[in-house]
Amino acid sequence: MGLIGLRAAVFDLDGTLMDTEPRNRVMWARLFDAHGVPFDDELIGSFAGRRGIEVLEELLHLFPGRTAEELFEQAVAYETAPGVPADVPVPGAVELVRSLADAGVPLAVVTSGQRSYAERLLAALGVRELMDIVVTAGDVLTGKPHPEGYLAAARDLGVPPGEAVGFEDAPAGVAAVKAAGMTCVGVATTQPVAALAAADHVVADLKEVNVEPGPALRVRGGAREIL
Repeated sequence: MGLIGLRAAVFDLDGTLMDTEPRNRVMWARLFDAHGVPFDDELIGSFAGRRGIEVLEELLHLFPGRTAEELFEQAVAYETAPGVPADVPVPGAVELVRSLADAGVPLAVVTSGQRSYAERLLAALGVRELMDIVVTAGDVLTGKPHPEGYLAAARDLGVPPGEAVGFEDAPAGVAAVKAAGMTCVGVATTQPVAALAAADHVVADLKEVNVEPGPALRVRGGAREIL
């Protein structure tokens, strides 16, 4: 077990607090199908943890005559379409956030989603009022794996990055947390453990993280492995 002291906690949203990956994969797959573009799991997985527009800009050669903005709007429109999986909380997420808030730990979210989307998901989780800072795609110039969002969260919380813990489920997010100088807890809800190897600790879900006096986090999992 690992015990981590902290002065702030910063969470990714998709796949870390809310399990949106099944829904997101269906949305992106439908976008590719609608344009007759072949895809595989690796291509769909390239969106994980990143701003959708930025990934689409890299893939525009697959969509002649289209812009990243219109493709993104089309993908988002599938969110409420029939047959798209519903979002569910990551096990232990709500309990961990509430325990941290009860311990007086400042909290933030850094997400690659748009603000309206983030606000809706946090409200659905019932934790929006517990978040001191919410950094969204529109609040940064460069998305994950760049650390800008995590550095902004630490700055606005008034806590040095080295005294904060970041929670992420995707390689791009783990890279962003580490580049910001934070301790990283990888959450293997959407990716294999090996994909999160750069994290300081990896857990199966947030039920494996407990808040202890200090405040501190007790992580029931070692670096690069799940116990």
